[in-house]
Amino acid sequence: MTFTLTSTDIQDDGVLPDAQVHAKGNQSPQLAWSGAPEGTKSFAVTCYDPDAPTGSGFWHWTVANIPADVTELPTGAGSRGGDLPKGTIQGRTDFGQPGFGGAAPPAGHGPHRYIFTVFAVDVETLDVTADDSGAVFGFNLHFHTLAKASITATYENKA
Repeated sequence: MTFTLTSTDIQDDGVLPDAQVHAKGNQSPQLAWSGAPEGTKSFAVTCYDPDAPTGSGFWHWTVANIPADVTELPTGAGSRGGDLPKGTIQGRTDFGQPGFGGAAPPAGHGPHRYIFTVFAVDVETLDVTADDSGAVFGFNLHFHTLAKASITATYENKA
């Protein structure tokens, strides 16, 4: 079985809805996954914009230590006041705090890609904290990922 990621809020190769835009709704999208490989002990989720004019992209969301029996995050789970599974940790985004931060590309910069990825992880807990950056989450995931699946959507600030 193939590891897959789906969403009722965002579509692969689609445009991000206003609900996932920082200045409009700023809600993390619903995400569901299936087909995790044998040996999966937890999951992690990231949202990354490789097109940000930073030289290193922009981390919009990092989540780790999602229990292996969880296969879905509801809309808003990673947003302020959201309800993540017990033991789950959100890292510091490039906005400077933990939790989901929606699309916020500079005006006139063209469309940006937002890559939502779920990782099947071979340990129950990654050695990360709420103060850790996306790069630290990525470093830890590099050594513990069994499989990953992504949805990529775009958003352009035309203002």
